[in-house]
Amino acid sequence: MAEPRVVIVGAGPAGLTAALELVRAGRPPIVLDLETQVGGISRTIVHGGNRMDLGGHRFFSKSDWVMDWWREILPVESMPGDAPTRIAYRNQSRELAAASRSDSPGSDRVMLVRPRVSRIYYLRKFFDYPIRLSPATLANLGLGRTAAIGASYLRSQVFPRAHERTLEDFLVNRFGQRLYRTFFKDYTEKVWGVPCTEISAEWGAQRIKGLSIGRAVVHAVRSALRRGEGGTAQKATETSLIERFLYPKLGPGQLWEVVAERIRAGGGEIRLSQRVTGIQRDERTVRAVEVRDREGGTYRIDATHLISTMPIGELVRALAPAAPAEVRAVADGLPYRDFMTAGLLVPRMTPPPGTPADAKTGMPPDNWIYVQEPEVRMGRIQIFNNWSPAMVASSPKIFLGLEYFCQDTDDLWSMPDDRFLSFAARELETIGLARAADVEDGVVVRVPKAYPAYFGSYERLDTVRRFAATLSNLWLVGRNGMHRYNNQDHSMVSARMAVQCILDPSRDREAIWQVNLEQDYHEEDAAGGGDAARRDSGNP
Repeated sequence: MAEPRVVIVGAGPAGLTAALELVRAGRPPIVLDLETQVGGISRTIVHGGNRMDLGGHRFFSKSDWVMDWWREILPVESMPGDAPTRIAYRNQSRELAAASRSDSPGSDRVMLVRPRVSRIYYLRKFFDYPIRLSPATLANLGLGRTAAIGASYLRSQVFPRAHERTLEDFLVNRFGQRLYRTFFKDYTEKVWGVPCTEISAEWGAQRIKGLSIGRAVVHAVRSALRRGEGGTAQKATETSLIERFLYPKLGPGQLWEVVAERIRAGGGEIRLSQRVTGIQRDERTVRAVEVRDREGGTYRIDATHLISTMPIGELVRALAPAAPAEVRAVADGLPYRDFMTAGLLVPRMTPPPGTPADAKTGMPPDNWIYVQEPEVRMGRIQIFNNWSPAMVASSPKIFLGLEYFCQDTDDLWSMPDDRFLSFAARELETIGLARAADVEDGVVVRVPKAYPAYFGSYERLDTVRRFAATLSNLWLVGRNGMHRYNNQDHSMVSARMAVQCILDPSRDREAIWQVNLEQDYHEEDAAGGGDAARRDSGNP
């Protein structure tokens, strides 16, 4: 019988980070994943040579450890005039030198430095996001609406809501009632499918944190003063305001595929198309994991530790003996939002007159566009060309990702692919950004349980957390593993901290749950064993 090993459920950012850290420590694990490729929601989908990023993944973090970890896997592309990027972070010159030795000129195994452009599409006009008090914004809103928004904002600062219990309370206190209703309310409810008054304020605290009108104004002034700088050193910048980010040349999945190569080379195993069907435990420890493979066969792996990134409800249901009834009730009541993307290939776009766009194709410069228009169900549009030119097989074609937030019981989810692609193309034409007849190709991707939601039984999540802590070798990490809307850097940090606890049992396992809660990043150990990132970054 094989010796017991650390078992990791999930080959997304958290699971693969944990696996590589264990390999580096001489403890190669076994990684199990239900999908056919690694990366989780950070994988890259390839269709007809075109590449799709599920949800959009900015590679930016306020954690030096995360940034160094990414750049060690894929070095930053050295480009003429890229001096600010060369000196932006510690070890950058060393990494670029290593890249020049190990990669031939023009290698695809690189990170690009990309400009961040995201806007809101509303009233058939583009508004900067985050909102800027620019002449264009004021002209788009009109004098009357602008004055009302300004008065509402001032009122919220003088008479804030005393208790921030809901997401609406959180947003109104930072932006005022009118701006909240203009740019936040409808879109947020489209994403989550419930009113903002039913979503915990904790979602805003984790995803928006320090962003406010005041900070946006200060950032705009600073940006004007430092115009011309092109690096990625933005640690002092609020995450929602960053202007540049790193991005793998062939999409986010490229980085995780390279990580998977290193795990396998170091003796770790990654088994895909594997479903965890049972988790055997006693009162204090997890003993083994039961698995069904792609052929329907079943087998058991004895485990020294179990690092889980699987949805909490699935984890709890798999436990045998069963968890206490209260724990099962909370786990079963944790909601998720599912996600669909229609990838559409078009030869041209038709942005509103006066919008900066490519002269030949009409393609605007945005990485993604938040669609605020109420007559369509589409939530956001990605323009994959603007993440990396290599995402599109044939220039000057444009590859778009039309994103929809839904439940797996909705009509959209069950719609046949051809009907859904036609539906998405018609919505694109409805808002005037492209003609449905121009669509040349398309692909549909469905992602179940993409976004852990902050309603339902979420307020009682600590019940599950306390129970999990009674199993000394069970580690909950990552977005679904912790039921927390983390970005990939937060997921990576939680995974790293779990590995540190496995290697050094004297560490405080509760510190894992502080990731993405505190207001600043911490690096407590100059030798690289510190607490690392603790606030919002990475994905939009």
